[in-house]
Amino acid sequence: MKRLAMLDRINQTDLWDIVIIGGGATGLGAAVDAASRGFKTLLIERSDFSKGTSSRSTKLVHGGVRYLAQGNIKLVKEALRERGFLLKNAPHLTSVQSFVIPVYSWWDKGFYGIGLKMYELLAGKLSLGMTKILSKKKTIELLPTVQTKKLTGGILYFDGQFDDSRLSIDLAFTATQQTATVLNYCELIGFEKTKNKISAIVCKDLIGQKEYCIKTKSVINATGVFTDAVMQMDEENKEPIVAPSQGIHLVINKKYFSGTNALMVPKTSDGRVLFAVPWHDAVVLGTTDTAIENISVEPTALENEIEFILNHFNKYNTIQISRKDVQSVFVGLRPLVRSSGASSTALLSRDHTIIVSPSGMVTVTGGKWTTYRKMAEDVVNNAIFVSKQEKKNCISSDLKIGNPTKRNAIIQELITSDHSLSKKIHDDFPYSIAEIIFAIKHELAETVEDLLARRTRFLFLNASIASSLAPFIAGLLANELGKDKDWETEQIEAFQELAKQYTLTGTTMG
Repeated sequence: MKRLAMLDRINQTDLWDIVIIGGGATGLGAAVDAASRGFKTLLIERSDFSKGTSSRSTKLVHGGVRYLAQGNIKLVKEALRERGFLLKNAPHLTSVQSFVIPVYSWWDKGFYGIGLKMYELLAGKLSLGMTKILSKKKTIELLPTVQTKKLTGGILYFDGQFDDSRLSIDLAFTATQQTATVLNYCELIGFEKTKNKISAIVCKDLIGQKEYCIKTKSVINATGVFTDAVMQMDEENKEPIVAPSQGIHLVINKKYFSGTNALMVPKTSDGRVLFAVPWHDAVVLGTTDTAIENISVEPTALENEIEFILNHFNKYNTIQISRKDVQSVFVGLRPLVRSSGASSTALLSRDHTIIVSPSGMVTVTGGKWTTYRKMAEDVVNNAIFVSKQEKKNCISSDLKIGNPTKRNAIIQELITSDHSLSKKIHDDFPYSIAEIIFAIKHELAETVEDLLARRTRFLFLNASIASSLAPFIAGLLANELGKDKDWETEQIEAFQELAKQYTLTGTTMG
């Protein structure tokens, strides 16, 4: 993927079949879906791919045990099926993760044991492993640091895990391999209409500072928590449909939570779920579900959310942690669909919703990472129906995502041409200089943040280390993109300021 090639395609295309606004999970999935069906497809994203919610998940590909408890069997079955498709189509970015629920009463052992056995059965032939009821001794063996006081045993079950933003980049690559055009740092400015129907979008390439008027037969709005802003750009007085909910995650060193099994507490004191999940040689703790009024590109953790996770993790773990032990904190916003009957965002449906505007724009919102492919299929089906285009069948359930063999081969070629590129960027992480060069040349990385937050995961794993690497990464980026020292300095300062938001030591959050 090269930026100039993407811009050339825009310049050379008179009319697109489908234009997608939003480069998160659903938008990228829709680009893969539409292009693989043979539609002339363009995706634009005003920031970087998966800059927002789609890079800030709990890193789980799951059916949703909590949704099962809520009685939403339809959503669980759909998510379990989609989990199977994702693990099959992106094996290089997904894995099977074992989870243990510690239980402190015989009632809970039976209740959760039966529920998780049902979860396994709902997966059918796509089951990832057999659910087992564990003795106290076996539970301690699988969770070495678990709180043993009043522990009666546990339940072992299996779910999926993945690297969210890396999957986003591979979806972008896959879309281009299916002839889609994808462009980050390209902002929607407005719509042009013919007889009250959208006939073109106006957007601006934020890198080249050039505006484009792009004619299209159909527009898909896949902008997550920014859904309402795009709908109101189309219809000025459109009532909001999104009720944003915030979820935070804390990342700690694996020495505080040893072993390879994840911890899952299905019901904490206030009814929320708590996870402690091994990920990239660290441990992710989460999450919260807090209704918020104002949405932001960079949301911040609330003090009560931080305390909730620290306190509850310490309640179930014998090795106690505090703020100083947190290597990174990251925050995601869920685009939940408003409901007049719900008293909290935790009660709002995680199903996705599709809305067709009078202008012909098709909006998709809600849902979760696991069901991104089904959301994409549904929104593309609606878009081609509304715009009266030829019906073509979806093939994404069997479409391989990314091409790790080709990627690794190109990285090896870089190293062969210059052996110094094999050097790791940091001793504690596996990323090489060659991988950074590859991301700049082939993955549309334009900023230090793109490289340290999403092409690699430094910012999400250890914000302090990420900040210290900014000058080195900025130098590589400036050299490859032909930028001057002033630009390089701006990049360093911007990233290091951002990294402060991902740390807790000595800070008070919003």
